[in-house]
Amino acid sequence: MLLTVAARDTDLTFGLYAGRGDSARLVRDWRIRTDNRHTADEFALTIRGMLGEHADDVTGVSVLSTVPPVRRELRAMLSRYYPDVPRVIIEPGVRTGVPLLVDNPKEVGQDRLVNALAVHALHPDRACVVVDFGTATVVDAVSSRGEFLGGAFAPGIEISLDALATRAAALRTVELVRPRSVIGKNTVECLQAGILYGFAGQVDGLVSRVLAEWGANPGEVAVVATGGLAGLVLAESRTITEHRPDLTLLGLRLAYERNKRER
Repeated sequence: MLLTVAARDTDLTFGLYAGRGDSARLVRDWRIRTDNRHTADEFALTIRGMLGEHADDVTGVSVLSTVPPVRRELRAMLSRYYPDVPRVIIEPGVRTGVPLLVDNPKEVGQDRLVNALAVHALHPDRACVVVDFGTATVVDAVSSRGEFLGGAFAPGIEISLDALATRAAALRTVELVRPRSVIGKNTVECLQAGILYGFAGQVDGLVSRVLAEWGANPGEVAVVATGGLAGLVLAESRTITEHRPDLTLLGLRLAYERNKRER
């Protein structure tokens, strides 16, 4: 079984795949908060606890980390606890087959790269837009040939809400759920309406501009949402066509299969 690990600023996501290629299926997935103070031993204990009965069934590991201290400890964990298990760590030099049509390919985050790989595998004959809701809201464009064309960054939902609560004395952090109306009747609902509908409008605006730049009509391009906070905005967005919370894990599996053969 293949263990996939995606470590990013806010969350660590784990996936366990059985099979390979078209027959592969995601058996389980997990999400925990990223803590860059965790050691290799703590990561190993956490992973074994999550894997449970499958703890000894891991035959391959595919990893990416956009957080350098976490990448270092994950690498140490693999060397210490999975020394004989084939692995792929997504970094420069690893084959993904994704052409990077940007000014400086080294600047492209590994999570954006594997998302592009995954979305093109899902929609091999269509241009795609990936909307990744994480610490930042990232809108990336992928051509119908699987080329990564670049994208746009905006502050993420949680980081924006935290900043607002910190800088405004009369405001506070609230639960991110849909309010009764876009016209809030109290402070909590005003915050919820502004965050939820505001970010949906932001995403729709960015995606619409990408489509206009391409000269594409809505429906011609797959707009795929992923990331831990995607579910909050999904129902309010007019441009998102698909929700794939496992998109990064899928990309990690595809990258592994490009670089390794199962033993």
